[in-house]
Amino acid sequence: MRTIGCLLIIVIFSGCAGETKEDLKTRAKQEILQTEKAFQQMAREKGLREAFVFYADENAAIIRGEHIIKGKKAIQSWYDKRSGSKMELNWTPDFVDVSGSCDLGYTYGRYVFVVTDSAGARKEGKGIFHTVWKKQPDGTWKYVWD
Repeated sequence: MRTIGCLLIIVIFSGCAGETKEDLKTRAKQEILQTEKAFQQMAREKGLREAFVFYADENAAIIRGEHIIKGKKAIQSWYDKRSGSKMELNWTPDFVDVSGSCDLGYTYGRYVFVVTDSAGARKEGKGIFHTVWKKQPDGTWKYVWD
């Protein structure tokens, strides 16, 4: 009787603890989508500089025009140099996927970028973005490529 009770406990606990690979991937995809939403919200509320610096991995790289800006400090410096213009960025991820190990993921979709200079002139650009996300040791996601 005691053996049956132990086996029953083992079966119950092993069933609760085991997430499948697909469960882990689904959860990672949802985490990335939530991170994208929080990233965009911060960009709206606090500005692009704050958001792009906050969500950058220490070794992140961004491509702006024909330039690749490498590293979190360089990204911050790049945005600091553009502080005289009002910049707005809206984007929507159309797709998200993660690696089999669930520690790297990517999104892509459409964006609209609007710059208003000090004279009030507005320029709008539209395009497609691609962001690569890396899971951090604390469980958060930071971009490594944008």
